[in-house]
Amino acid sequence: MTAQHKKIKFPIWQYLNQPLFSGDSQLELNPRRFAHGWRIKLLKRCWTRECDAKGPQQH
Repeated sequence: MTAQHKKIKFPIWQYLNQPLFSGDSQLELNPRRFAHGWRIKLLKRCWTRECDAKGPQQH
């Protein structure tokens, strides 16, 4: 893979679709802070995702 494929682009759609009046999440207007938090959440989602490198297991 080349370097251009490894870089995660700015999540513009997620940034623009932030809930304005939500008690569950806080609105972040600073794009750099938003991108930082979004990347951390993405990493956590990827880390907790279940993945089997061996393929389906047979019982």
